Amino acid sequence: MLNQLGIYEEFQAIGKMGVNVKLLNEDLTTQILVDFAERQKMCASEEYIVARPDLYDLLLRQIPKENILMNKKMVSFHQDARGVTIHCADGTSYGGDILVGADGTYSSVRENLYRDLKAKGKLPKSDATPLPFRSICLVGQTEVLDPEEFPQLKLPQAEFNSVLGNQKNYTRVTITTKRNTICWVNILFLNMKTSKAGEFFRNSNWGPKAVEAMCEEVRDFTVPGGKDGKMLTMGDLIDRTPKDAISKVMLEEKLNPSGGAGALSAVHDAVALANWLCSLQSTSLRTLARVFKEYHAERHPVAKQNFRTGRMLFALGGKTFLAKLFRAIFKRLPKWVWNRFFLVAMSRARPQVSFLPLVKDTGSLPPLYQPSLYKTLALHQVGRLAKKP
Repeated sequence: MLNQLGIYEEFQAIGKMGVNVKLLNEDLTTQILVDFAERQKMCASEEYIVARPDLYDLLLRQIPKENILMNKKMVSFHQDARGVTIHCADGTSYGGDILVGADGTYSSVRENLYRDLKAKGKLPKSDATPLPFRSICLVGQTEVLDPEEFPQLKLPQAEFNSVLGNQKNYTRVTITTKRNTICWVNILFLNMKTSKAGEFFRNSNWGPKAVEAMCEEVRDFTVPGGKDGKMLTMGDLIDRTPKDAISKVMLEEKLNPSGGAGALSAVHDAVALANWLCSLQSTSLRTLARVFKEYHAERHPVAKQNFRTGRMLFALGGKTFLAKLFRAIFKRLPKWVWNRFFLVAMSRARPQVSFLPLVKDTGSLPPLYQPSLYKTLALHQVGRLAKKP
């Protein structure tokens, strides 16, 4: 996709190649090496760790400033035969043919959509349940650091380390970036499955004081990357992280089956959605509903597979007996099993958009068949033939 957009080289320039994840013991010796090198052959492309602000800047540079409205909060919408109109908190309204909700886990678009579906008796029961989570995270990204003080920043590849510490119920993660920062995560595994609607979720658990309290709780945890073999602590990283770059967040675990309704859609993958929208012959509600249904049928199985694989990889850092058993099995897993049953599942979906020049896919693993791509390529071909004298 980045190649199709013509920005892959710029993306490489702001990233640091990463080929593995190390799961470390308390003494920072490697317990498990999760290797993704074979995946690069399957996809014929490298993996990069990129600091999120740099990625945002790269993407924003591709879009004319006048096409983006900032500081807008959608509070409601309505749709009719003419299209969709959204209403914002500042009193402004905007109309269009379609509305795509890409506004995060607690999406205002989804909330309004579900309210509308519920009123019509069309909301699936599974969608109506709160988002569950079993862990919470303290996350941050340091200021730019001196590689002389933090030698791991000198390494040509990104260091992605996960320490399975003995302290309490925590796992901590550190990741180096091209901008000489270290992204860090402290994952607290809960003894229960809860949700935002549950008793656990109170304002006192999530405000600035709660963030400070969690920082104090993890300060003494050791992490790799010190000078002359010296161990760092999480406190060394926290002290070099701006306060506004530290957050306490939930890690929700849910895949909503509903894709949308009428002229609305929730996004699993923007590439496939763009292709299906190219197939539109009209913007009637019936046509839009059909297109979104086809899009959802194409992308939901991929999202479901990604969800399962993500949960499996996340479980490697867990604290339960089952997580420990899983790690014991994983350590003894033949490499061909890892490649065939895990890397293949992660690598098959490599979508392209039909309205940009296609990129030759030279991966050793054939990409997943993409109905939207071939349907819209055929439509473009018919259009070109129709224009010929």
